[in-house]
Amino acid sequence: MTATSTRRLVDVPRQLSAPQTSLYTNLEIASNRHPEKAAILYYGTTVSYRQLQYEVQALAGFLQQHCGIARGDRVVLYMQNSPQFVVAFYAVLRADAVVVPVNPMNRTSELQHILEDSGASVAFVGEELMEHVRSLPGRRVDYVIAARYADYLCDPTDLPLPDVLTSSEPRPRAESVDGHAAVIGWNDALTRACVARDHESRPEDLAVIPYTSGTTGRPKGCIHTHRSVMHSTVSCAEWPGLANESVMLCSVPLFHVTGMQNCMNMPIYIGATTAIMTRWDATCAAHLIERHRVSTWVTVPAMLIDLLNLADVDEFDLSSIAYLSGGGAAMPQAVAQQIQERWGIPYVEGYGLTETMAATHINPPKHSKQQCMGVPVFNTDSLVVDPETLEPLGEGQTGEILVSGPQVFDGYWKSPEATQDAFVLIDGKRYLRTGDLGYVDRDGYFFIVDRLKRMINASGYKVWPAEVEAMLFEHPAVQEACVIATHDPRRGESVKAVIVLRSGEHATEEDIVSWARERMASYKVPRVIQFAAGLPRTASGKIQWRLLQEDETQCSMRSHRGM
Repeated sequence: MTATSTRRLVDVPRQLSAPQTSLYTNLEIASNRHPEKAAILYYGTTVSYRQLQYEVQALAGFLQQHCGIARGDRVVLYMQNSPQFVVAFYAVLRADAVVVPVNPMNRTSELQHILEDSGASVAFVGEELMEHVRSLPGRRVDYVIAARYADYLCDPTDLPLPDVLTSSEPRPRAESVDGHAAVIGWNDALTRACVARDHESRPEDLAVIPYTSGTTGRPKGCIHTHRSVMHSTVSCAEWPGLANESVMLCSVPLFHVTGMQNCMNMPIYIGATTAIMTRWDATCAAHLIERHRVSTWVTVPAMLIDLLNLADVDEFDLSSIAYLSGGGAAMPQAVAQQIQERWGIPYVEGYGLTETMAATHINPPKHSKQQCMGVPVFNTDSLVVDPETLEPLGEGQTGEILVSGPQVFDGYWKSPEATQDAFVLIDGKRYLRTGDLGYVDRDGYFFIVDRLKRMINASGYKVWPAEVEAMLFEHPAVQEACVIATHDPRRGESVKAVIVLRSGEHATEEDIVSWARERMASYKVPRVIQFAAGLPRTASGKIQWRLLQEDETQCSMRSHRGM
């Protein structure tokens, strides 16, 4: 079934005309229209559109005049959710440069790879993450702009604050990191009030290079232009018909395309207000929804489950929520039903990839199906094909899901072979191979049933086993490792490692987990370790990871039935 017939069935407009400008232009327009309106609410403190625009301009000038940033240069953002993340993101765009967002859970080796691969010469870094910058071996960036999130807590608040905002650490100051990089405090950079050159970026210029975990090793950068990001941004607003009176809750990470698009770029495009959380806290979220009359929340199922499980959830007035959406992991049917009964609205599920700058499919808000990825969004086509022959399949037949649309990336940064493997031509149209297996029903809705690629989905965070295995091999006691998914009642899936130790070596489960926590993002760390004498192999010597995965799945099913 084609995307065109899908449109007729669900009565959703087929086409969308996005502005042919740079993404930064959206902020310029919003600040001119609503200068005194709250752009950001941050634990009781308000940042207006006027202030946001001023700080973006000043930092863009600093990047150009002090750091030597020119058109097309890459700049790393290694920070948690905060007003500084938003300012830095748009300052990089205003300076005609390219944003490279980095997961703040990444450790030193992961950060090093992205810095080296992207060629970034400047990095914005949260002060709590500076230890990972200081311990980088070899070449480092030339300039680090260090941010202290608590600097934006200008007004007293009774909201519960995360530890990172209550730390008594001194403000970042100018210093040198082992003589390799100049470190400048955020406030020092702002107060210089540098004037930026004229903005020159065009729709076809690079805007963002988010990194996706690698299927065969190290993460790869996804090349997104202003045009691809703009289309996704406008789609996020137009699909549910959001107005600029909307108040959004930002609880998902901004470095990830879901948060980046739905909680930052889209609200700025429509001139809305966003309440930003630096760390997830269900009680704080309930207070924010009630206090600011939050109307729109794009989140993951795990956060909603936490909120609904609060002992005092019924004491909060959460009735302002009018649109609830998300993806990354399937929403349990029982929880979706509870949401419908409590708020009278559906949890609108969607589907997207880092390669597509968020959604390619979303459920129509008025015709939503549960545990369904939805229908293709504006200007987007999707097919289900036989993964071997690439022949299109019919209704109800399971195959690989392909997508084509303006939000699809141009390719992987400095990886032409991986780029070539990611795309196929069908009837003259270029489609991205998602690696997900699914089918389309008679109404044109798409459903995922399995994965063609090895991938673990932990609360929406994608973990590629090959990347974790490559890092585990660096442990001196590990001879072999095979990483698979294990059932997790809250996260959906967690990481399990089956490990063969070197002859004469000894290590405990705690040893491996502790070692891994120091070297990889927490969501990648194996939660379960199983030691084995050997791993099953094919006749050609390849590890039969599917056998281990099937055994684990069967064990989880037996355990669940026995509960």
